[in-house]
Amino acid sequence: MFALPLLSNRRTQTERENRNTERNRPEMSFKSFLKAEQEFYELKCRAAEYYRANRVPQTLEGLLNQLFEEKPGDIYGYMANYFSRLAHAPVISSIVGREVYDSRGEVALQADVYCVVRNEEKLVCSAVITGADDDGVESRDAVADHQQASVATALEWIREQLSAMLCGFNPAHQTQLDKVLSDFFMARYLEEQDAHSRERKSEEEEKRSESAPEAMPPFPPSQSKDKKGGEKGKKQNSVDKLVPPPELPVPELAGAMVVAAVSLAAAKSAASLSAVPLYKHIITLRDQALSSVFMPVPLLTVLSCGKASAGKLNLLEELILLPTRTHSPTQIIRMARELQREIKRIASTAAGKTGPAVLGISEGGALQLGIDRPEQALDLLMEACANLGLPVGKELRLAINCAAHMLMDYPKGKYEVMAGTLKSPDELVDMYVGLVSKYPAITALIDPFRKEDVEQWLKLSSLIGQSCCLITEAAVSPCPRWRDAKPLPPGVTWVTLRFHSEMTLTDLLHAVSERRDGESILAVSSEEVGDDSLVDVAVGVGVTFIKLGGLSGGGRMNKYNRLQSIEQELQEQGILAGLREMKLPWEAEEAESNPTTDEMPA
Repeated sequence: MFALPLLSNRRTQTERENRNTERNRPEMSFKSFLKAEQEFYELKCRAAEYYRANRVPQTLEGLLNQLFEEKPGDIYGYMANYFSRLAHAPVISSIVGREVYDSRGEVALQADVYCVVRNEEKLVCSAVITGADDDGVESRDAVADHQQASVATALEWIREQLSAMLCGFNPAHQTQLDKVLSDFFMARYLEEQDAHSRERKSEEEEKRSESAPEAMPPFPPSQSKDKKGGEKGKKQNSVDKLVPPPELPVPELAGAMVVAAVSLAAAKSAASLSAVPLYKHIITLRDQALSSVFMPVPLLTVLSCGKASAGKLNLLEELILLPTRTHSPTQIIRMARELQREIKRIASTAAGKTGPAVLGISEGGALQLGIDRPEQALDLLMEACANLGLPVGKELRLAINCAAHMLMDYPKGKYEVMAGTLKSPDELVDMYVGLVSKYPAITALIDPFRKEDVEQWLKLSSLIGQSCCLITEAAVSPCPRWRDAKPLPPGVTWVTLRFHSEMTLTDLLHAVSERRDGESILAVSSEEVGDDSLVDVAVGVGVTFIKLGGLSGGGRMNKYNRLQSIEQELQEQGILAGLREMKLPWEAEEAESNPTTDEMPA
């Protein structure tokens, strides 16, 4: 029935061609006419069978009935929506890699996901990953060279292998897609390790062949040296024992950023095709319920007095606001904005007690001051809070990012906390204890030591652990089959997570779920391109805090605006699960040991 108009047009055309042929060829036989009729009949049967097999008559009948009953204003729009629900699920047709640039002008990788949607190929979404590490500041040129090589390798992998491997995948099947990425990366890693192993063996063989004709080994050192010299040597060795050497970082495989870029781009594509925000799509990956959603609390940097600042002070890389009560992200951003204005006012007038000059904005977007002692920065911040009436020390606490691993002077075995002022790890413990005692609002220290200084982590935790949290970056193992996650230093209360270049979104979900016994912070690198999707990732994976930096920079402010937008969306939809009331570990213990009267059973 539904094939007849099309086939009738075709038959009319055929009859017209036959009449023309009859004029030109009067001798055309009746047998040829019967053959044409037979072909047309067979064509009608094939068309009818095709439509019946695909339930086209029943579908059209149902559509026409609904259309007549509802009588929509936009008939063809209604029909388009009706058919779109019956279309096949979109699948990836290709992945395209592009070289772009981050906020520092360094190369980054952009992964574009193309999908076949209703028989048409279209670009759905993109994701950008820099692969840069904040800890590479001192070797920026080396990092830039590695970054360039890594992007080139990633583009080659996408073009020659990954695009074909992921063709036909439904982007909504995140776990299966991430497994393909992880297995691919594992294979490239093992190939690299095998090549390094062969190189080492060849080098060792060359050394053996060269050292074969060597003379006898040197004589042992003489034992007749004076006693003072021996004692001096022992003293020097004791310094080496007190300061463990740094652990060699695991070199990142060139091209590793392709894993995070493609994984995130696929998640964004699935969310876009489903017409839902990215954070909701990620929530469904870990928990099918969308009845209530918690917002991460922004850790907002207001001051930077670290190694890159003009003053002598190196230790206070970041002074961060740490809300511990029910403040919404919008309220926290407003408080930080007013606080930065007040700090500028105090620093630019003679009314301040310290009077340091505001020298500019740090790479992390915070005010950068030239300060010589940590007390100057903390006094200035406390004064500004007091002028604004902010509840610092109660509902609003402070966190200090020490970034001590960047301050170690290895030849001397000490931390250069201020220009020309060196402190041993034990002396640094005493310094932290003094600061926390003098400024009780300090509730968290981030990276107060290198991870190798295990004794000092334990000692500091025993001294201030009842009033201050110790935070460090989690030792995440994206590929646990070949890299064992190193244990956290003793005394660590909370951890910082990063969406590393070799992590998939599934890896990040697992890393957060493993930290349910403590709070987790998703730190966003300052080198990120102005893409706000990592804010959606933070909401979706369920971290407690998100660390974006200060209130400066277009890309960074896009992320803060996105955070406020998500909060507003959840409020309007009635699924904002209240604002998380953060209790510090010792406060939770006090609440459990001393329940209030309301919490006691009747």
